[in-house]
Amino acid sequence: MLILAIDTALDACAAAVLDTSADGVIALESQAMKRGHAEALMPLIARVMKASGVGFAALDRIAATSGPGSFTGLRVCLSAARGIALAAGKPVVGVTTLTAFAAPIVSKNGEPHPVIAAIDARHDHVYFQVIGGDGIALIKPKVAPIAEALDAARFGAPYLVGNAAKILADRWPADAAPPVKVDQQAAPDIAWVAWLGAAVSPESSPARPYYLRAPDAKPPKDLLSGAAQPPASR
Repeated sequence: MLILAIDTALDACAAAVLDTSADGVIALESQAMKRGHAEALMPLIARVMKASGVGFAALDRIAATSGPGSFTGLRVCLSAARGIALAAGKPVVGVTTLTAFAAPIVSKNGEPHPVIAAIDARHDHVYFQVIGGDGIALIKPKVAPIAEALDAARFGAPYLVGNAAKILADRWPADAAPPVKVDQQAAPDIAWVAWLGAAVSPESSPARPYYLRAPDAKPPKDLLSGAAQPPASR
């Protein structure tokens, strides 16, 4: 299976082509960036596709990070993935950023420690999920105050991963078993986005935004109430 994976959900613009029959990624590029994803993404995808030697028509599937993450970044990523999928006549799937952060650790057979994948949601909140060493969800993805995320210390010494890993580590309860590892990452590994994209199905993992909360920016109240009306046409 040939998978094109795309990610602009957080602080990177990345794409990769995975060939599952060759058991590896055959082309990859990832650029750290906080803004400018919309301008950078399509040229980056073109370079990755050229390096892979694979045409869009030969792809079996497109995978895109679906969130949580930047609202703008998610729209850029999912719009590009849907557009490519439509033009190439291929299915498209969504991969959550929290799952992509956790997957490299959870995939290690026999790992006994829980994994806490966390993303900074600002305003003293994080998006997070907790997965047991056996791959079973202990806490499903949610957005919550940092204090609530720290309560996951009850599951034992964890791996902390994600762009909020250090935030949790710095406030880890003194009376709890300390984290086994703190893996601060600005964005998930695009290779793992590709592998997860190969493992899921369009029915169970649709390519639509996985926000977990409403956007910070809201229309003015007068617009919501209908008080402000456009001038009548003449």
